[in-house]
Amino acid sequence: MSKIVETNEKIAEKVVEGYKKIENGVVTGYKKIENGVVEGFEKVSDKCVEVLFAKDGESVEDAKKRLSGEKNDQNK
Repeated sequence: MSKIVETNEKIAEKVVEGYKKIENGVVTGYKKIENGVVEGFEKVSDKCVEVLFAKDGESVEDAKKRLSGEKNDQNK
C-alpha cells in the first residue's frame, strides 16, 4: 500500500512541477506582449503629440505637461 502512496506523491509532484512551468511560461509571454503593446502605444502617442499639439521647438514632454496642465519647472 505504501508503494502506491509513494507513486501517487511522485506523480503529484511532477504534475505540479509541469503546471508551474506552464504557468511561468504563460505569465512571461503575457508580460512580453503587454510591454510591447505599451511601448507601441507610447510611441504612437508621442508622435501624435509631436505632430498635432507641440508648438515650434517644444519637446514632446513639455507639450504633454502643457496639455495636462502641469507646471513646467522652467517657468518658475
